[in-house]
Parts: sequence; C-alpha cells; structure tokens
Amino acid sequence: MNTEEICMKATEVVKTAAGFIRTQYTSFNPDTVRSKSLNSLVSFVDEEAEKLLVKGLQELLPASGFLTEEQTVERSAKKYVWIVDPLDGTTNFIHRIPVFSVSVALYENDKALVGIVMDVMRNECFYAFRYGGAYMNDRRIQVSDKSALSDCLVATGFPYEVFDYSDTYLSIIKRLMPRCRGIRRLGSAAIDLAYTACGRFDAFFEYNLNAWDVAGGAIIVQEAGGMVSDFSLTEEFISNKEILASNTLVHHQMIQQINP
Repeated sequence: MNTEEICMKATEVVKTAAGFIRTQYTSFNPDTVRSKSLNSLVSFVDEEAEKLLVKGLQELLPASGFLTEEQTVERSAKKYVWIVDPLDGTTNFIHRIPVFSVSVALYENDKALVGIVMDVMRNECFYAFRYGGAYMNDRRIQVSDKSALSDCLVATGFPYEVFDYSDTYLSIIKRLMPRCRGIRRLGSAAIDLAYTACGRFDAFFEYNLNAWDVAGGAIIVQEAGGMVSDFSLTEEFISNKEILASNTLVHHQMIQQINP
C-alpha cells in the first residue's frame, strides 16, 4: 500500500473508535474515572478506544510499532510507528462538553507520513498524508490567508498539570489579548490543530504537550499550507514540548508575542 491508501484505511479505523466514543457520551458514568496524575484523567472509554485503534492499525500495517497515551500496548521502536491519542479532551468528555477527538499519526523513523484527527461529536474527520494535501470529510482544506495578527483568532491551552511556566504563559496571553481578534481554549489540542488547518483558527500555541497530542494534527496543518515549529522556530516541537502552528503568514508575529 502507498501512503494515501494507508491514510484512507486508517481513517476508517479512527471512525470506528470515534463511533464507540460517541455511543458512550451520554451514558458514561463519571464515577468510574481514574487519575493518572494531577488533572490527568483516564476512563475505560479511553482504554477501550485505544484497544480498537491498536487492533485496527496493527492489522493494517503488521510491522508497525506504537506510541500510545494509555499504554494498552507495549511501546516499541520500529521503522513505522503509530502515535495514538484515543480521546484527546478526556476532561471535556467526562464533563459532557462535546469537544474531544481521536488523534492518530504514522511516522517513518522521525518523519510524519499520515495524520488523522476526528472531531467526534461534529463527525468531522481531518486527515493528511505527506505531499498529498489535507482534507476534512473528503473536502480539500487550507489554512487562512490572514496576514495581520489583529485579524486573527488564536487558540491555546491552559497549563493543567505542570505549572512551571504559568507566569510566562499569562504574560503571553496578556500581550496577545489586545493584538489579536480573540483567544480560544477548546480543551483538545488535536482539534485546535485541525481547526488551524482548515482556517477556523489562524494560529495555535501551547506548552508541555506530548507526542500523541500533536503528531496527528501537525502534519494536517503542514499539508494544508501552514507552518509548525517550536518557540525557537525549529522543527523539534515534539521533543521540546512546545508548539506553534499557524497559517504561516502570522507565524513570526506570533513568535514576537511568545518570545518578545
């Protein structure tokens, strides 16, 4: 199979997991939630969705390894690795706020080949494969064309587990507030990236995210014509745990507010 075929078959696996999550949304019992660490929650829905994803993706590409949030499969270092977040926005899900997603990426060594983000409750499937463009429900998407930060809607995420950068983060927010059209915090970094890719947001930034939070959405932004970097304008946004995604046109303006 080529990369496009893998991507399209993987979207069907993602849609199956999203369907399971959707059926659990109204009947889920919040009392069954466990805490992995401060403000980091997990439920049987996360774990069962991850098992569905691992099973389907492993059948699709038997020689692949996995990096998953809930660790329902042993992590392995192979040439092809699926990076999986079965439920990005667990806190929203638990509180019945209908903003959460499934995020999947396929990497070959250190190179992203495929990215898929499923906005579960809106039934919007965003996907991209390297050099093939970005799509939402089979429609080609692209980033916005705004070139002035004052016209831009910016997404971010608040610190919820590690608070070492709280003061720095609040100072960035304070600088951005009068310089952009507005700031939004949806609670799912994967959706923030997908919405940046299709032009709903013009830029997104956040500290301290993990590979499974951003790997799927990052390649979708890039294939939609956007730019993704860390706050020092390198491509090490996963290893450095800081990400800025934008429509490219306002990337340096955003950097000036993040690193004045």
